[in-house]
Amino acid sequence: MSDLFENPMGLMGFEFIEFASPTPGLLEPLFEKLGFTLVAKHRSKDVLLYRQGDINFIVNNEPQSVASYFAAEHGPSACGMAFRVKDSHKAYNRALALGAQPVEIPTGPMELRLPAIKGIGGAPLYLIDRFEDGKSIYDIDFEFLDGVERHPAGHGFKVIDHLTHNVYRGRMAYWASFYEKLFNFREIRYFDIQGEYTGLTSKAMTAPDGMIRIPLNEESKKGSGQIEEFLMAFNGEGIQHVALLTDDILASVDALQMAGIPVMTAPNDIYYEMLEERLPGHGQPVEELKARGILVDGTTRDGSKRLLLQIFSQSLMGPVFFEFIQRKGDDGFGEGNFKALFESMERDQIRRGVLETQEA
Repeated sequence: MSDLFENPMGLMGFEFIEFASPTPGLLEPLFEKLGFTLVAKHRSKDVLLYRQGDINFIVNNEPQSVASYFAAEHGPSACGMAFRVKDSHKAYNRALALGAQPVEIPTGPMELRLPAIKGIGGAPLYLIDRFEDGKSIYDIDFEFLDGVERHPAGHGFKVIDHLTHNVYRGRMAYWASFYEKLFNFREIRYFDIQGEYTGLTSKAMTAPDGMIRIPLNEESKKGSGQIEEFLMAFNGEGIQHVALLTDDILASVDALQMAGIPVMTAPNDIYYEMLEERLPGHGQPVEELKARGILVDGTTRDGSKRLLLQIFSQSLMGPVFFEFIQRKGDDGFGEGNFKALFESMERDQIRRGVLETQEA
């Protein structure tokens, strides 16, 4: 995918996601249940580095910081994210020249200045070019804990596969243009998903490095749909969920459930009964998937077998949740599962009294 189109910003994947919460002590035990380990603490700020595989989660508890103001407005949330780039100075100046709005992140003495621009919901989007072990931003600004593995295996999650943005109706085009203009993202998928009572449209954007993927979601019709519910609960646009990639989703989901992470239940028995019809010769252990509620998508046409296995947590930070995913040759987002998943989420909204069926 990296050869398909130019990469003027020198993108090389996600570097970290930054989180904050107005409620102290909420995020740390949650991330531990997700399989993350506290590996380092900031030298001068109340900022922690949690890591699993090559996934970096920053917990920013610093008072009167950009993160704290974001959390005060939106609740516990992803309050920033970082892209890896080959040259942060060059990328930052190019972004500003193309109209990006700078975000000034206060720094203390002997700290790196992390260039950032205004991203989704006003959250900073950092551009990071120091990420090699021994020379990374963490080696300079953080102190690693003694006796702690630098890249713990946790529940087996290795990288951030993608993350989504939920946006106000009519704003999907704006954010698609933002990523296209600044970073040369391209639209790789477009979905118009209609449930029984509500609907959403999703435009999946990918970076030229093939490693940064951001589906943009907006409500497709008036009503109290899932995107509208998120925007109301979150108090604005933002990151709806973060997808973590594993090589063994069965083992990872077992570890998550043992740790007490609640996951979405399977749509129904019919979903699994129809798997062979929908994906003939898929070869996956249906009963094991069904027991855990894991969904399967992809294609088995033309003698090829490209599959994607996925499951979603329940909401864990306000309306924010996580996705757990294993790719077996399929680079989509589980669009074949979207309708089944969407309708199961509708049923959950009806059960909770958020959605009135007579609105149809």
